[in-house]
Amino acid sequence: MSWKDTAAPVLTRMPTVRRPEGHVPFKRKLAWTAGVLVLYFFLTNVFLFGLGTGQEDLFGRFRSILAGGQGTILQLGIGPIVTASIVLQLLGGADLLGLDTQNDPRDQAIYQGLQKVLVVVMIFLTGLPMVFAGNFLPADAALGRQLGIGVTGVKWLLFAQIAVGGVLILFMDEVISKWGVGSGIGLFIIAGVSQSLIGGLFTIPGIGANQRGLIPTWINIALGNSNIGPILSPSGLQALLFGQGQIIPFITTILIFGVVVYAESVRIEIPLSNARVKGARGRFPVKLIYASVLPMILVRALQANIQFLGRILYAQLGSLPGWLGTYSSTASGVVPTGGLFYYLAPIHQPGEWMWWLGQTSADPLQILLRVGIDLTFMVIGGAIFAVFWVETTDMGPEATAQQIHSSGMEIPGFRRNAGVIEKVLERYIPQVTVLGGALVGLLAVLANMLGTIGGVSGTGLLLTVSITYKLYEEIAEEQLMEMHPMMRQMFG
Repeated sequence: MSWKDTAAPVLTRMPTVRRPEGHVPFKRKLAWTAGVLVLYFFLTNVFLFGLGTGQEDLFGRFRSILAGGQGTILQLGIGPIVTASIVLQLLGGADLLGLDTQNDPRDQAIYQGLQKVLVVVMIFLTGLPMVFAGNFLPADAALGRQLGIGVTGVKWLLFAQIAVGGVLILFMDEVISKWGVGSGIGLFIIAGVSQSLIGGLFTIPGIGANQRGLIPTWINIALGNSNIGPILSPSGLQALLFGQGQIIPFITTILIFGVVVYAESVRIEIPLSNARVKGARGRFPVKLIYASVLPMILVRALQANIQFLGRILYAQLGSLPGWLGTYSSTASGVVPTGGLFYYLAPIHQPGEWMWWLGQTSADPLQILLRVGIDLTFMVIGGAIFAVFWVETTDMGPEATAQQIHSSGMEIPGFRRNAGVIEKVLERYIPQVTVLGGALVGLLAVLANMLGTIGGVSGTGLLLTVSITYKLYEEIAEEQLMEMHPMMRQMFG
């Protein structure tokens, strides 16, 4: 018996959200999507019962990508889902699963069940160290005495809550994927990044944050109430460009918006015609960012897990060998300052690599090496995960050719055959996938190095813009199908 035959009775019976039997009206899809988003925002404000003081966000600056909320029931965010996806992508890319998720419904059910099992495993592997190692989620000792369960009992109570949150966000994502519009993971990232962007623009000290937003800051500068000093002095220019004025982060944010929207519009269009409906023509677009920017979640999540491992080891052992990692406490928490974990940590803001700003004590050669490793990791990792993403989501030449052929479409001037369509697609899809993945990785690193409004990461901003653009396209397509039901029947 193969592993599929052994595991199928369990994996095919995993709890799942039932698929709609027929067409779901667009308004109902919007209602499901809005309802899940409201639930998501609600859960990010439900703080853990029994949580003590002095907590530290283990995800730190990866929070905008992994969503969720520090100290809340959604503490883990989409981390377990993304990590499970990385494992499945690697197993699928190495062809170790032997699952035909494109044509076999049983293999599809096994794959989805395996993903849920891996998510639960990742919840345990991520949640237990957060609660029981270090001071990341400290337990309230007084509550333990009141309930008679001690500190250990409160810690298990904390873990139970974040485990429930991890399972909830898994099924919330599934509800949106099957009954709503877009992807749940994408919408959760948009929600978190949008909150940070709005806060970075409009926040007033004392109302939600300690730092002033961009617009109130420039109102203060215009009124002469700021303390940046002479504008033409080195300290004044630094404050305007990278400090309170945030000129460079503002320009970077606008440029990222423009570049991503432009890159989404760059495409090669393959003409199509319908063999069953005379005169019906269409085009299949192969976009520059063909695999979207979602593979970037996998790359950054891999980096987050590496840093997660380093922080857990440091919290448990108290110190690590110098070659492995040295840590120091800063205003943003405990961060690596040397060793392997330092070089594998991504650049998050200008002060981490612009040594002339005086915000880092690292040697320039160390900084350049770290920037080079981060750039290499993101560019190569983006290309590799983009290829895996295309192959495992049925976006490759073979799967796409079968979809076009089964819809009754063909390429004018070629025989009506799926193999012929596949050969044409192979001229473009593999090359564009690698190029687009590498380009997105490069943009993510550059955006991080120059900074963005609200302190969101460059990857988070890229994801938000691209996912919003695709969501707009999907909504337009849904509205078109609602207005012309015959098109829905024609194209499936």
